[in-house]
Amino acid sequence: MNYIECGQIVSTHGVRGELRVNPWSDSPDFLLQFKRFYLKDGTPLAVEFSRVHKNCVNVKFENIRSIDDAMPYIHKTLYLDRADVTLPEGSYFIADLIGLAVSDVDTGKAYGKIVDVFRTGANDVYTIRDDAGKEVLVPALKEVVIETDILHGSMKIRPLKGLFDE
Repeated sequence: MNYIECGQIVSTHGVRGELRVNPWSDSPDFLLQFKRFYLKDGTPLAVEFSRVHKNCVNVKFENIRSIDDAMPYIHKTLYLDRADVTLPEGSYFIADLIGLAVSDVDTGKAYGKIVDVFRTGANDVYTIRDDAGKEVLVPALKEVVIETDILHGSMKIRPLKGLFDE
């Protein structure tokens, strides 16, 4: 199986074994569709029920019946099996964007690789680092990001004027 991180268990909720998960997704609602999560070692956790509560997801896993059963899971990262996930067209996991080689769609000039993604609310911002270590922030706008090819590890952009000028 191919796993991807989707959130971290941050605390318990109540005394019957519910766990609060800080979701690592655009919306906490995204995690409600899954009936199974995994721990780092591949241990499956079957979902009995889940709900959004104050920007977190409260999850009740099967076989976790009390606060004492739940406590060892605090601070654990939860994973999804990629095969269980369908993303909307044009949406990507941040983990898949990191490392993409970025080049100019018109000239072919290589700008570097994506090393980080910031979520600003209005749009994401990609940090692109060149071979010399210089970093440039590029807004993830339709008019800037022309093509994203996860399979081949590349992104073609049409940068805003002055963005890569010395």
